Amino acid sequence: MYFKHISTRFFHISRVLLADKNSLAALRKKTGYTFANCKKALEMHENDLTKAENWLNEQAESMGWSKVTKLEGRTTQQGLVGVLIEKNIGALVEINCETDFVARNENFREFVEKASKACIDYVKDVSGNDVTKIAIESDALKNLKLNDGKNLGDHLALLIGKIGENTVLKRAICYKTADSIKLFGFTHPAPEKLEDGKVLFGKYGTIAAFNSNTENTEAVRDVYRKICQHIVGMNPTHIGNAETDKPNEVKDEEKCLIFQEFILDPDVTISDILQENDIKIIDFQRFECGESASIVSN
Repeated sequence: MYFKHISTRFFHISRVLLADKNSLAALRKKTGYTFANCKKALEMHENDLTKAENWLNEQAESMGWSKVTKLEGRTTQQGLVGVLIEKNIGALVEINCETDFVARNENFREFVEKASKACIDYVKDVSGNDVTKIAIESDALKNLKLNDGKNLGDHLALLIGKIGENTVLKRAICYKTADSIKLFGFTHPAPEKLEDGKVLFGKYGTIAAFNSNTENTEAVRDVYRKICQHIVGMNPTHIGNAETDKPNEVKDEEKCLIFQEFILDPDVTISDILQENDIKIIDFQRFECGESASIVSN
């Protein structure tokens, strides 16, 4: 009798933990990363959301730093201007990207918000006069620290890793004023509601500093808002002085703020509006997304 030897192979089958559907949805909503990357992160970390998110951020930051070098030099004419006012401190920030599609992305808007708040925090420790105006250029912006211990440059790399476009921290203007000076900001397109402490987003933005002998009522704030709206729309280059300056003979070419026809009522000038409401404008700054950087000196 012959026995046929049969060799047997044993296969070790390892159990693969699949990403939980609810965790996957939550991770995608929170981080904005792709379905495939979120799925991979959850499977690697046994559906632990915190570990998965940390891993994704580490990967994105690592990829972002490499993409920063790779994408550097690509044109960034799109983006957003952010305006943030917190009592007597204000920040006007411009962040640029390559396409308008990315400028509308929620991750991009969140980064503009982070940059605006980082500027506000930076200025809190600055001492100055009645109106202190600080210009922060691109490289200095990257070095501003956030509460998580990282700087804006680190968060910029993280953003680039997410969106895959060249993105630039272009510039910022920050204000800090005495309590008697009121700051007001405006962006275009205009938000439905202006709230102190909330970042405004737009393609154009301005911050202006006002001094008024009247009570800071809603009516007075509405005048501030309309003057800021005028600055955004009419792009004056300086405030001007009624005693030493003369209006331009061609009204449509007027660049001195006080002599410009009010954008909402051409029958009056900005000087008329200021006098009527017993308001003085002390300083302003206007940003237009994609323009050549310039600082208004008043």
